Amino acid sequence: MVGKNENQSIDKQITESISAKVLKIIMDNITEGVLVTDETKRIIFVNPAFEYVTRYHFDEVVGKNPTILQSGMHDHRFYQSMWESIHQQGIWQGEIWNRKKDGEIYPEWLKIKAIKNEQGEITNYIGIFSDISEKKIIEDELKNKILTDTLTNVNNRYSYLVKMNSLLDSNTLNNKKMKVQHALIFIDLNRFKQVNDTLGHIIGDALLVEVANRLKNLVSEKDIIARHGGDEFIITLVNISHPRDAAHFAEKIIRKIEEPFFIDGHEIYMSTSIGISLYPIDGQTTDELIYCADKAMYYAKQKGANHFSFYFDELNVNKAKLLILDNEMRKGIDNKQFTLMYQPKVCLTTNQVMGLEALIRWENEKLGYVSPNEFIPYAEESGLIIPLSELIIDLVCNDISYLHQSGFPNLQISINISGLHFQQYNFLQSIQTILERNNISAKNLELEVTERTIMNNDADTIRKLVRLKQLGFKIAIDDFGTGYSSLSYLVRFPIDFLKIDKSFIQHITAFADKQAVVDAIIQMAHRLNLQVVAEGVESIQQCNLLKNMGCDYIQGYYFCKPKRIDDIIDFLKIWEIEHQGWM
Repeated sequence: MVGKNENQSIDKQITESISAKVLKIIMDNITEGVLVTDETKRIIFVNPAFEYVTRYHFDEVVGKNPTILQSGMHDHRFYQSMWESIHQQGIWQGEIWNRKKDGEIYPEWLKIKAIKNEQGEITNYIGIFSDISEKKIIEDELKNKILTDTLTNVNNRYSYLVKMNSLLDSNTLNNKKMKVQHALIFIDLNRFKQVNDTLGHIIGDALLVEVANRLKNLVSEKDIIARHGGDEFIITLVNISHPRDAAHFAEKIIRKIEEPFFIDGHEIYMSTSIGISLYPIDGQTTDELIYCADKAMYYAKQKGANHFSFYFDELNVNKAKLLILDNEMRKGIDNKQFTLMYQPKVCLTTNQVMGLEALIRWENEKLGYVSPNEFIPYAEESGLIIPLSELIIDLVCNDISYLHQSGFPNLQISINISGLHFQQYNFLQSIQTILERNNISAKNLELEVTERTIMNNDADTIRKLVRLKQLGFKIAIDDFGTGYSSLSYLVRFPIDFLKIDKSFIQHITAFADKQAVVDAIIQMAHRLNLQVVAEGVESIQQCNLLKNMGCDYIQGYYFCKPKRIDDIIDFLKIWEIEHQGWM
């Protein structure tokens, strides 16, 4: 019989013989890198995978310390903690950055195990690692997608909130030691939707990228820039010394965005509206600061393009006023509490009043007189412009009947049509229903639409305009020259009149460039068989100059301010007698 000790000796010899052969095959074929040292941490073995990853040959590392692989990215405490774990627990594993022979730094997942003999003494250390460079690249790409706006490559809204919350949390902890002040800049691109609708989303996206690039060139590394959504951007100026720093920065943004953008053969001009809130004066949290900057931005927008405004407490009062405005507008529309004023349009050739423009006015018990410049933009924003527009058409129909009864059957009344109203699928049906209910012919009405309303140039717009012409309406382009003026739609659409915006007329006698623009518009319109109306005429000099240019009709305070229907009828009767006109 063979004794127990003898069997164990044979098993050990067989195991050692098999292990040596199998071990070589394994070491030559596994994808993980393997490094073995002696008890003094001198390298005695590395496998082919180690050579492939580190680019060190076997002979170049044997006898050396693994410290030749250190990247310099970890400090002394990192390695001290690693070796403490190995000595106490016999093993350590984790992510580490090492350096290849050519100097390239790369991440790896490393597991180090201490090998002990039967007496418990460490005889070797073995390190097994995997190159996780590709994994890190994928992780970074995913992180980048989560935190970055994919179009403009700046922070997205989520990333901005994370960074801002972290910034403000650190300020809260350190506020007692050091007072800091940050400025939140809220940027809105004016008329960006018009670019999208006119030139297409591809051009619109390219424009946003260019805007983001210009903004990135203005900020420092410590500042935070993000796309808040759509055509809005947010920038946080970190640790400013004075609010004037934010004001100067806002002016830089305005000047930079004013410069023309050249995209795919298009020369595009943009403007901005900017709101500014200050930490900690206007808010202690990110949400509060964004809210205040947003309110300030809308206030700046009301002042016109390329303005900025700091937040101030009265803007909160405006919020409460908006709630009242909304409620009162809804009641006013339901109860027909809006009134109309009319301003005549005079033919420069015959001196006859050829039509009237209807202008909406509103006097409210709670709010007093509310300017159209206040309630119409809100109606557009809230969607109330649709029922308000239908009310205006209904009121105009009533006044047309009154004009007919008063002896003025041939006057056309022009009505401003909101872009939002025009775009409604039932626009044609609703306007026909109102006319039929009041027994009024479309020939008594002229519809004024802006360039922005029809510049999308789509089939639905053309269909509606053609149908309106078939019904008998006259079509006018209002505020011509203030938008993306284009000859293409003037030729393509069934248009009767161009109305030159009053901003051109105001300085026509003082500035040669304004005069040249107006003259060019009139000549162009006549070549296209369109008639021209000049708005905002206030002096005899303007009137005479426009007449010499061949302008067809004028409208403005020079002849008559807007009047209620009874007063305008009195005006028409006096005009008829004084000018012996026939209407």
